[in-house]
Amino acid sequence: VQLVESGGGLTQPGGSLRLSCAASGFVFSLYGIRWYRQAPGKQRELVAHITVGGSTRYVDSVKGRFTISRDNAKNAVYLQMNSLKPEDTADYYCNVVIASEDYWGQGTQVTVSS
Repeated sequence: VQLVESGGGLTQPGGSLRLSCAASGFVFSLYGIRWYRQAPGKQRELVAHITVGGSTRYVDSVKGRFTISRDNAKNAVYLQMNSLKPEDTADYYCNVVIASEDYWGQGTQVTVSS
């Protein structure tokens, strides 16, 4: 199982970024995928989840600003982040749980600062 995140970077408050998670080594279409983030000195938190059927859930702090989506043909999940705030600064990770085991990517860093 391999998850590779990309798309992070530095942006100003109010800006946008689109994160990508490329998956391999498992039957992607059969699993829900989650995006987590971890800010310096804080615990990792679940940001968004997309199910096999495409249903989505978000942590309250990003509702209306972030959108998770998936492309089963490309084995990829995306996180479109709009109206970014300094408090969105964190390392972002995608995650899949297979047979009760967690798999993580290496993360991509997002910094929101003026």
